[in-house]
Amino acid sequence: MPVPSRHDHYPRADALRTATIRAAERDLAAAWRAGDTAPTGLLTALAAASDAEPDQAIVRLRPWLADPRWLGVRLAEALALLAADPFARPPLRIVGGGGGPGGLILAECGAIRLSLQLLPFEAAAAPTTALFVPGRAAIRVLAAGGARLTLHHVALSAAEEVGAFTAAAASPCRSDPPYPLVAGDMLDLDTARTSFTIAGATGDVLLLELAVQPPSPLPMRTYELASRRLTHLSASRRDSSFRAMALALLREMDRRDAAPLFVEATLAEDFAARWSAMRDLVALDPATARPRLADMATSDPHPEVRRAAAATLALFMPKVADPCLA
Repeated sequence: MPVPSRHDHYPRADALRTATIRAAERDLAAAWRAGDTAPTGLLTALAAASDAEPDQAIVRLRPWLADPRWLGVRLAEALALLAADPFARPPLRIVGGGGGPGGLILAECGAIRLSLQLLPFEAAAAPTTALFVPGRAAIRVLAAGGARLTLHHVALSAAEEVGAFTAAAASPCRSDPPYPLVAGDMLDLDTARTSFTIAGATGDVLLLELAVQPPSPLPMRTYELASRRLTHLSASRRDSSFRAMALALLREMDRRDAAPLFVEATLAEDFAARWSAMRDLVALDPATARPRLADMATSDPHPEVRRAAAATLALFMPKVADPCLA
C-alpha cells in the first residue's frame, strides 16, 4: 500500500480556500522580494559581491552570518503562513530532506548561495567520505546538537587548481582530531582544500552556510576517510552537473535518438563532464560512441581521459571482417 501523503488531502475542491492560500503565498513572496532587492537587502548584497573574488565575497557578506536575526524573522513569517493553513507553501526552495540531511536555499546570485542546512540527529550515520568542492565557504553554527566536527584536508597545487589535476597524482586526505561543535562558532573554509564531517550528534545540527563556488576546471573530489584515498571525481560546474543528470536520465530512458547530445557533451571544457558523457553514450549506443571514443583516446587534452578512453575502446569486440568471396 502506498504511504498516504498530505497532498492526498489538498483541498482542490475548495476554490475559496485554495485562492486564499495562493494569495497569501504571493503576498509573502512579494514582501520578501521587495525587502531582498531594497538597497540594504539580501539579494542586493549578493549581487554587489557577485563579481568579487570568492574570499572577498565572503568578507563582504559576513554580516549576514554574524547577525542572523533577519533569518529568525523570515522563518517566523514562513511558520505564520503555515499556521494559517498547513497546505500553504512558503516561498523557500527546499533541498534534500526526507529524513536525511536537507535545508533551505535562502538566496542565490550567480556563484553565491546562502542556505540553511539541517542535519537531523536521527538520520546521522557515521560519515565515511569527505567531499571537496572548488570555492570558499563561511558557516555559522546555529545549533550544535552535541555533535563533534572533524576537518579534513588535501594538498592542492596552483597548477592542479587551474586545470592540471589528475586522479593518479592526487594527494591523500588527512584528518584533524574531532572537536565539539559550539553554537555561534564560525567556520571559514577553502573548500577545495578543506572539508568537514559531523558525527555523534544527540540533537539536530543547524548551519547557516554562505558558499561561493565559481566555475572551475578543478573537479569535485570525494575521499574515503578510512583509506584517505580519492575515490570519485565529478564536474564542479553547476551547468555541467545539470547536463550530466539530464544525460543520465536520457540513458535510463534508452533515448538513442538523443545520441548527438551525448556526442556534443563529450566536447565540454570540463574533463570530468566529457568522460561522464562518454560513459553514458557507451552504455546507450556503443556504435555511435566508438568513433568519438577513438578520438578521445588519441587527442583528448586530459591524460586520464585519454587512458580511460583507450582502455574502454579495448573492451569493444573487434569488428568482424567481411567474408572472403574468393
